[in-house]
Amino acid sequence: MAEILRYDHVDISYNGVNAIKDVSFTVDEGEILGIVGESGSGKSTLIKAAMGLLGDTGLVTRGDIWYKGKNLPDLSAAELRKLNGPELGMIFQYAGSSFCPIRTVGAQLYESMSEHEAVSKEEFCTRAVELLGKIGFENGRRILDSYPFELSGGMQQRVGIAAAMLLNPGVLLADEPTSALDVSVQKQVVEEMLLVRKTFGTSIVLVTHNIGVIGAMADKVLVMKNGEMVEYGETQQVLHAPKEDYTRLLMSAVPKLRR
Repeated sequence: MAEILRYDHVDISYNGVNAIKDVSFTVDEGEILGIVGESGSGKSTLIKAAMGLLGDTGLVTRGDIWYKGKNLPDLSAAELRKLNGPELGMIFQYAGSSFCPIRTVGAQLYESMSEHEAVSKEEFCTRAVELLGKIGFENGRRILDSYPFELSGGMQQRVGIAAAMLLNPGVLLADEPTSALDVSVQKQVVEEMLLVRKTFGTSIVLVTHNIGVIGAMADKVLVMKNGEMVEYGETQQVLHAPKEDYTRLLMSAVPKLRR
């Protein structure tokens, strides 16, 4: 598989204070990378850097983030805006909070799509209903006509996946997409994201503290602690035969069923 995303010795700081130190990894086309670690370990900061979402105080101070031959930190805000959506999609932890409560889902998705390509409302509806159908919504038209508050948390999260996938990005960045959901809905969202990979060949970078989700989805795992890489490798190797003490500690903290 061809490489699509690469972090090379990346440092990131906020207000001059180093938050990420010397992180390197690659993601191939159609591959899922899981990033795991404690809260505050820098997981979300890593993926937000790719889309320029570090805010006014955040800055990539060293290293490169390559996407299809483009070094993302070197791009202007206007250049990055053109990539965000068609090339790089984001699923946020609370998808419902990213929707305006007084506008229909369809109106908001259409606005997002029309920012990047000229598309009629009829063509948009056709494509959106087809996409919603592929990720499990039997009546996509009803979803488009609904307001966000009319949808359950799980449905909002799945609509968030659809919003990120509408322009068929090469890489989907998912920031704790299951943490706010109950176990049954978590399973549903994991299945939808795997279906996105299978249907569209999309690469996914998944940030989570849930080792079970990593085991179910990821091809490779990056373990973070205090902004630094602890371990990086194939999922089964890292989860079942970790080399580092910190990784073993994380694995031992996963609840296990006993007789």
